[in-house]
Amino acid sequence: MAELVQFARSMILGGGLMMGLGIVAVGEPVAVRHTEGLVHGFLSLRTLEGERLADGDLLQTTRGARVTSRLIFHFKDGSLHDETAVFWQRQQFRLISDHLVQKGPSFPEPIEMNIDVSKGQVTVRYEEKGQPKVATEHLDLPPDLANGLILTALKNATGDAPPKSLGFVAATPKPVLVKLAVSSAGAEPFTTGAASRNATHYVLKVDIGGVKGVIASLVGKQPPDSHVWILGGEAPAFVRSEQPLYNEGPVWRIELVSPVWPSK
Repeated sequence: MAELVQFARSMILGGGLMMGLGIVAVGEPVAVRHTEGLVHGFLSLRTLEGERLADGDLLQTTRGARVTSRLIFHFKDGSLHDETAVFWQRQQFRLISDHLVQKGPSFPEPIEMNIDVSKGQVTVRYEEKGQPKVATEHLDLPPDLANGLILTALKNATGDAPPKSLGFVAATPKPVLVKLAVSSAGAEPFTTGAASRNATHYVLKVDIGGVKGVIASLVGKQPPDSHVWILGGEAPAFVRSEQPLYNEGPVWRIELVSPVWPSK
């Protein structure tokens, strides 16, 4: 029973990350509508009240059809969130590998997770009562696996027909394959300078079914929905997201930031 309750509580999404427990169905990988290229984006991580917690970078490089995307957050308290996803973009996006590290005071439980899709192997390193532990599982990973790929998937979606769901590997701390239900909440306005724009608001819900879903509802631990805003058009772009970054953590906001030059 305790293990099921722990499963029902677990959720992570960061700058493109989510964890939770769901009933997993084999889904279709997202089609490539806009190819990824060289990127260096500047990000901020804040509370919903506006307090700055961390500064971040989104770094992306390509070699042919192979893309490497890295999301890093350096916290004011010295904590680190660092995720590197490698994937193909050949008509469809297909994850090759994903490496996630979270450590420091902002994360109650330090964790390191490695996903090797070709081997179907997931390894999680964590601590239990101060002792290092390693959990390795061989999973039947679906073609729509989206660890480190959620923002890319949503940039290639359309607001009126987003993917119904995405596969995801969660660390609870042992690796578990889950499903994320995706829906569109419509367009929402925002501005850049004096220009008015609209972003599509996507909602990602951890789909907990069966006995575990009943337990989650009874203990009030259904993971909160995560929200991502994407600017559409010829060159879709990430605008903002709101979600917890770790199990039972607070909801934090990730946004783009612009360089600030010192006054002369």
